[in-house]
Amino acid sequence: MALHVYDHVTRTKKKFEPVQPGRVGMYVCGMTVQDKPHVGHMFAFVACDMIRRYLEYLGYEVHHLQNFTDIDDKIITKAQEEGVDFHVVADRNIALYYEYAKLLGIKPAHSYPLATEHIGDIIAYIERLIDKGNAYVVDGDVYFEVRSYPEYGQLSGRHVDDMRSGVRIEVGEKKRDPLDFALWKAAQTGEPAWDSPWGPGRPGWHIECSVMATKYLGNHFDFHGGGHDLLFPHHENELAQSRCASGHAFVNYWLHNGLLFLGDKKMSKSDGNFFAIDDVTEIYPPEVIRFFLLNAHFRSQIDYSEERLQEAATAYDRLGRGVQRLLERLASETPPVPEGLISSQGEILAKAVREHKRRFFAAMDDDFNSGGAIGSLFGLIRDLNQYYATTPDTVRDQALLEDARKLLVEGDTILGLFPDGLDSAGGGPKAAIPEEVLVLVREREEARRAKDWVRADELRDQIQNRGYILEDGPEGSQIRQNR
Repeated sequence: MALHVYDHVTRTKKKFEPVQPGRVGMYVCGMTVQDKPHVGHMFAFVACDMIRRYLEYLGYEVHHLQNFTDIDDKIITKAQEEGVDFHVVADRNIALYYEYAKLLGIKPAHSYPLATEHIGDIIAYIERLIDKGNAYVVDGDVYFEVRSYPEYGQLSGRHVDDMRSGVRIEVGEKKRDPLDFALWKAAQTGEPAWDSPWGPGRPGWHIECSVMATKYLGNHFDFHGGGHDLLFPHHENELAQSRCASGHAFVNYWLHNGLLFLGDKKMSKSDGNFFAIDDVTEIYPPEVIRFFLLNAHFRSQIDYSEERLQEAATAYDRLGRGVQRLLERLASETPPVPEGLISSQGEILAKAVREHKRRFFAAMDDDFNSGGAIGSLFGLIRDLNQYYATTPDTVRDQALLEDARKLLVEGDTILGLFPDGLDSAGGGPKAAIPEEVLVLVREREEARRAKDWVRADELRDQIQNRGYILEDGPEGSQIRQNR
């Protein structure tokens, strides 16, 4: 199955065809940096990181661009409240983004352009829109004329006349139509401003993304990421002005991730309804947060709660311990089954490994369904545990177990679940467990197979007294350190 991606315009999934063979351009709407990042922000960046990783796995050369909006009404207000320059607020929160992105295993973008570094480009872009008849000037403000672009509303599925009802012109705005939006804002007293042909002022929000995306990726590129809340009006406006400025196609695929909800409201800085990353990482490791965000389709809404995070932590630990157990089996001193041969239980596992690999890549090819892909990895761990439970310790299908490991490595490469690769799964390799404890575990497994439950319980107590926990299940026992 080839990669298929959801197309917002046709409302169908389409086979992915890059604009340039072998290369992919990806622009991701970055933060407006009036405050520190919260979990809702990072969902978009974790999702796009997963998508980038998969595209690179498929062999594409990905050019990943992610902006920062470092001048905005909210940033100015925050700076005025603190009595500092707006750059102080912006730079502080940009630095925090870099810190949290590293914690969450997000690969650095190839470029992080700032709005304030592209004022000249923005002015030239606006002049082009004015020359083409798509924008107009009123007393130092410049507005995009929505009705000059007949296809406006196509991305969000809205009709211009329907949108017009209920929309009003705010105090101080001089636009001709309530739907028109600002490309350039005339300077207000005490606010940062730059010189322009229309007088001092600063750019509107929507224009910066069109300018920076097309400057670095060209007029027509493959992917544009951002939260679903940006679909309208931000991305609708961005599409309209970009198409009008260039006269060409703009973006082939829009990657709108779902939103994080706290109760019945989306996570939002402006509403004070959010959890900052540093608060959450005091309780849960960053890799658990990443797992939580990817354990569903990225376009899905996610309900954020302490209970859901705890469930994710438990599931992530189970996956990590499954990886540990596989690595221990591969490293055991049991002689492997001779090359070219396979045990009877190995034949069952071989079929399962092939099926889980098929399911993993089928999920990823289905619009980057990371949740489905993670589900296939859990299925693999389940079938590995069944193999251990039904295969004597004297039997080791080395080549087959290596195939399972390779699938887990591929999964980790694409999803980025384990910060330092498989060896870090579950907090470190199982080989770190003392040999004397592993001996007790093996003796207990023998007692259980012999149905000597008294002896098995005695051995369990000895293991627990050494600081380790045994978890028994129908697929065998697993050991982990009691943290």
